[in-house]
Amino acid sequence: MTTTGKPLTGRKVALMFVSGFAVIIAVNLTLAFKAVATFPGLEVKNSYVASQSYDADRAAQENLAWDVAARVEDGILRLTILHHGDPVQPVIRSATLGRATNVAQDQTPEFTFDGQAFTAPVTLGKGNWNLRLVAEAEDGTTFKQRIIVRIAG
Repeated sequence: MTTTGKPLTGRKVALMFVSGFAVIIAVNLTLAFKAVATFPGLEVKNSYVASQSYDADRAAQENLAWDVAARVEDGILRLTILHHGDPVQPVIRSATLGRATNVAQDQTPEFTFDGQAFTAPVTLGKGNWNLRLVAEAEDGTTFKQRIIVRIAG
């Protein structure tokens, strides 16, 4: 007997069992669809081809000995690239500022070099942002890095 005085039947138990699993499945499907819908995409078209030159590319990039950092103050993104403490002015091939999980808010900053750093006006909400940077050194070495930019709120 239940507390309401009605007997607990097999049908009620089966209904509770099915209802519980239906909720679990519905939540899992909702989360899976949201994850797929907000995934920004592939990093490379063919991972095998990209892996063939990975070690050489990484070594060349590390040989540049660049110290790269980015921060935002008063709506200005400031990207500093230093070589042993001195500012470096590489050619910026591409720069995308966006969230890690969503491309809807991606921005392409228009950088200018002020003698010390690259600066660009940006409009960002609070939280974590990624600056995906591709630059080219004077010797032609390609530099690729994802720089985390945190906006406190």
